[in-house]
Amino acid sequence: MDPMNRPYRSVLYIPASKERALDKARGLAVDAIIFDLEDAVTPEEKVASRAVLAKAIADGGYGNRARIVRINGLDTPWGKADAEAVRKMDVDAVLLPKVNSAADLDALAEITGDLPIWAMMETPRGMLRAAEIAAHPKLQGMVMGTNDLAKELQTRFRADREPMITALGLCLLAAKAEGLIIVDGVFNAYLDENGLEEECIQGRDMGFDGKTLIHPAQVDVTNRTFAPSEEEVDLARRQISAYEETHKSGQGVAVVDGRIVENLHVETAQKTLAKAEAIAAMAQ
Repeated sequence: MDPMNRPYRSVLYIPASKERALDKARGLAVDAIIFDLEDAVTPEEKVASRAVLAKAIADGGYGNRARIVRINGLDTPWGKADAEAVRKMDVDAVLLPKVNSAADLDALAEITGDLPIWAMMETPRGMLRAAEIAAHPKLQGMVMGTNDLAKELQTRFRADREPMITALGLCLLAAKAEGLIIVDGVFNAYLDENGLEEECIQGRDMGFDGKTLIHPAQVDVTNRTFAPSEEEVDLARRQISAYEETHKSGQGVAVVDGRIVENLHVETAQKTLAKAEAIAAMAQ
């Protein structure tokens, strides 16, 4: 599946050191998996976890899910060896934590070669250089690291995430300008379905492609929220049909439900249908 046209509604972190979790992930209805060698793995397990992950990837069974590996930072004792190990794995991308500049991506690309890179956006310096980072030729996607960012910014938790809006917006602008995938940060209260849904709706409406998750219990809400609804799909089809009919007949302006339909609306409608089709293909 084309990585730029596939869905990324739900992107679940899985500890690379836990064989049981790696196996369970094969049966989860997520669009993408981040196999985590960084925060989810203790220092004592970091070296051994590379081999555990390599075996799980080689064994396969992850279907159409995008397979992304988050390594440790290159400034840590494990980062370089992580990157070298990931280059040999059959995965879709490598995710670098705490990206502060394009130079960080250059350093990783020297090790991982042609493997697409994703960037964790979780530092103030990274926010200020989001456009520079997004323009890197090897970068395919951005992941918001909102927990680390909140710590760095010394913000307080608010359900509306107002203290985080500037940072989220800077990264969204950078990603959209370069045509990248961008997924929202995690929601920590994994049993709070209402809170999760509200944050998913906010992220969806802002323009995020999906959301990173810390627990399988969050998958259903996230998939549902970031997928086009039946009403949106129906409207998209009617908009395209009305626009095409109007252009064929050469009569005036297309109108659907009392609203004018222009070319930009048709482009959005086509993207909505393409996303719905890609989601259906994931389920096959």
